[in-house]
Amino acid sequence: MAGVLFIIATVTNMLGNLSIQPLLDATDYLIQISANENLMITALLLVLISAFASASIAICLYPILKKHHQALALGSVGFRVMEGMLYIIGVVALLSLLTLSQEYVTAGASNASLYQISGTLLLAVKTWAGQLGVIAFTTGAMMYYIVFYQSKLVPRWLSGWGFLGAALSLASAVLAIFGLLIPLSPVFIVFNLIILVQEMVLAVWLIVKGFNPSVIASKSPHQE
Repeated sequence: MAGVLFIIATVTNMLGNLSIQPLLDATDYLIQISANENLMITALLLVLISAFASASIAICLYPILKKHHQALALGSVGFRVMEGMLYIIGVVALLSLLTLSQEYVTAGASNASLYQISGTLLLAVKTWAGQLGVIAFTTGAMMYYIVFYQSKLVPRWLSGWGFLGAALSLASAVLAIFGLLIPLSPVFIVFNLIILVQEMVLAVWLIVKGFNPSVIASKSPHQE
């Protein structure tokens, strides 16, 4: 179940965001968004599914991870639920932007500057919610990768890869917030590609092999 949720969260998030990013980047984005209402709604529904799936990953893992480190297991749930909530805020901001764009097209040139300012603010909410969502995601992920590494529920090379990828993704988000790294730049993409590939490998591993059966059978919790 956890492996399937990893795939659902990643695929729906990528499909949703990549579908609407060209509309948001357009100079006449209010017109473009209004003209592509069905695409916007469909893409945002995919992002919403991703938000629920992301939160569900840590919830699904919690019953097993708590036997090895309850504090980190609970922390991962908290941060990944926070991640899902932040993504939902971004979805609400873009749905509001869709309504604004339709009003803008109807109004024509009337109060155009006011619509532009409102649109800029809604885009900012979406951007900030997304960046904070990445910080919440990577923090929660590092927590359960520590438990994975200590407990050997999955091979250590896989959990170590996950921790490194999450740490690099966290670094890219923090650098982007401070304006030291441009989002979607080559360096930014590389920093985030590592965790993207790792999560798909982990998902396949969990679906095909599952957790280490000897560790599950022992049920000996890792002490802090």
